[in-house]
Amino acid sequence: MVAFFGFVIFAASLVMAIGVIVSTVAPHWARISRMAIGHVEPAFQPLSMLAGAERRIAVRSRAARWTSLGRSSMEGRAAA
Repeated sequence: MVAFFGFVIFAASLVMAIGVIVSTVAPHWARISRMAIGHVEPAFQPLSMLAGAERRIAVRSRAARWTSLGRSSMEGRAAA
């Protein structure tokens, strides 16, 4: 009887482990298969994205300064 319960516990553990592996790999299966046949993804470049975001923030803050000085955004564009 103890052997039977031991078998059931280990079988349940195996099923649980396989389920976790499948649920982890399944959402990325297309990406994994593309990489397996040789299609390399472009590199992720977080610093270039950060630089672009900082430029957008700088433009917004510059526009906010123009409007806080009482000038319209059109006057600021005409002067530049």
